[in-house]
Amino acid sequence: MIVLLPPSETKRSGGDGPPLRLDQLSFPALNELRAELVAELGALSADVAASRRALGLTVKQDAEIERNATLTSTPTLPAIDRYTGVLYDALDIDSLRGAAAARARARLAVGSALFGLLRADDAVPPYRLSAGSKLPDRPTLAARWRPVLEPVLAEIAAQELIVDLRSGSYAGLGRVSGAVRVNVLAEHPDGHRTVVSHFNKAHKGKLARALATSKAEPDDAAKVATVARRAGMQVEREGDDLVVVVPA
Repeated sequence: MIVLLPPSETKRSGGDGPPLRLDQLSFPALNELRAELVAELGALSADVAASRRALGLTVKQDAEIERNATLTSTPTLPAIDRYTGVLYDALDIDSLRGAAAARARARLAVGSALFGLLRADDAVPPYRLSAGSKLPDRPTLAARWRPVLEPVLAEIAAQELIVDLRSGSYAGLGRVSGAVRVNVLAEHPDGHRTVVSHFNKAHKGKLARALATSKAEPDDAAKVATVARRAGMQVEREGDDLVVVVPA
């Protein structure tokens, strides 16, 4: 089983790993486009105004542009440690030990606008590029990633179950047939349900932790739901998709 996470806009600074080596990342079929995007971001960083427009940044976020200028020279961290925010706080990878930590690092993967798909321990620098970013005079990231990323995802899906926790924009970079997708809905006292926005990420992080550390090896939606329920979550099936229901 692979638990496919979204990235985060915020990323931890620093690192103690060597500078980026694309040839050391998982899924080498993605390296040609990775190299193109790294080079394009580096060149774009020389034009601060153009970077702001392309990346949707404000003046106060110019440090993000500086990160892109040093993509190939700055120290790296494992991807699972680089990304931060609500989902990653709930996942709390640093608290895992022993066999649970090993299972989690083997099962977790991250979708990325810059790298396409990363394993948990792939070493990456801090960067700024979102799924909705539009680099100057280039096709959309979805148009560029789909032809190369979807075959990789399909190859993985042919061998093991993918639980896809990515948001819509990142799922659009590479669709995967047969994945278990997860929605989070808030149930109100009168019984009606609404989409959870901010805390959606926290519940997906909790689910990711349960799945990544489970001794079970789910191979369909029903078994994924069983693991989630054992972790105390209220889960319903909708075909091959799951709905996590939380109090409003």
